[in-house]
Amino acid sequence: MVKARRSTTGGGPAAIFVLRHRKHPVMSHPGKRRPDAALVLQDGTVFRGFGAGAVGRRVGELVFNTAMTGYQEILTDPSYAGQIVTFTFPHIGIVGANPEDVEAGEPVARGMVTRAPLPSPSNWRARTTLEDWLDRHGVTAITGVDTRRLTRILRDRGAQNAAIEYRPDGEPDIAALAAEAAAWPGLLGMDLAREVSCRQRYEWRESRWRWPEGYREVAGEGPHAVVVDYGVKRNILRSLVATGFRVTVVPATSTAEEVLDLAPDGVVLSNGPGDPAATGEYAVPEIRRLVAAGVPLFGICLGHQMLGIALGARTIKMPFGHHGANHPVRDLTTGKVEITSQNHGFAVADEGLPPEIEVTHRSLFDGTIQGLRLRGRPVFSVQYHPEASPGPMDSHYLFRRFLDTVRQSAT
Repeated sequence: MVKARRSTTGGGPAAIFVLRHRKHPVMSHPGKRRPDAALVLQDGTVFRGFGAGAVGRRVGELVFNTAMTGYQEILTDPSYAGQIVTFTFPHIGIVGANPEDVEAGEPVARGMVTRAPLPSPSNWRARTTLEDWLDRHGVTAITGVDTRRLTRILRDRGAQNAAIEYRPDGEPDIAALAAEAAAWPGLLGMDLAREVSCRQRYEWRESRWRWPEGYREVAGEGPHAVVVDYGVKRNILRSLVATGFRVTVVPATSTAEEVLDLAPDGVVLSNGPGDPAATGEYAVPEIRRLVAAGVPLFGICLGHQMLGIALGARTIKMPFGHHGANHPVRDLTTGKVEITSQNHGFAVADEGLPPEIEVTHRSLFDGTIQGLRLRGRPVFSVQYHPEASPGPMDSHYLFRRFLDTVRQSAT
């Protein structure tokens, strides 16, 4: 239960709601509460801590995210399907939760790991505590974990399968957690796009958030962009609308013929979770048909990876992936460096890259491919998330670049 009261400092949008969580004392000292949660890695490493959110057990791939803000956006990013997110920033939950800062209707991450207890929120936009929000949406969390040690394990040994359990009425079953973590098949070979994609076509008219009106509905009269939803984030759709597109979203399993029947001026291959080679079994043949049709294409994240496969490249599983909002990338076409928001565990491999593919962007962390362009065709893609939700806005120019590409193709 949450008890909220309006502060006596005044009304209006700046009025503060003070929320007190009754489930556990706010910012309770670990010494005053028995550890009631555990995180067990596939290599047998055990972390004990304090449960939060939904009671129960979850299993998935454990990754770490270095972002300092945007935990709601991260937990609702469909690209995190099948994963448990460790936040390296220790203080998570201080701005609470609200219905606006989400990238999908429901959180898709299977669990959350933090260092500090989840605090009472201190932000006028908060409508509930993070813990209540997690509980309501079925996300299990563990706090009080040495996330520095955990991050070093993932950095040195690579992403691992893990199981998390929160049992306020008993002891977590360590042996069962270890067995589940070891038995989980992992993301390699797993198609998760079907799980997070829309089930039917729809139009999107909402633009980016802006003070003081928030999200605005825009009557789209510009070029028509069809977005193939492999797990699209809402702010990608908002960014397209804000750039001037009229947007239609179609399911991941849509055929090229179904997409082309909508008379698109351009097609966006969206972000999404899982192994691009697995989703590519049904998506790649359709992407090849779209390329052959000459329609302008813009691939993002999973869409970038599958576009690479469609053009003759291959993808590889990364040791621990890129998850954060501080990744430097060089745009090789301009020489500029942008700080980007990233969330991916697979990458397009340099080895065997066809000569007709030009690499346009590279990571300044590890040199991996971050952008591609098909020579002589209106087709390009990036590995990171240009919509910046959460993260810096350095990459918003890519939506304008796509608009320019669409307009040039129409002349």
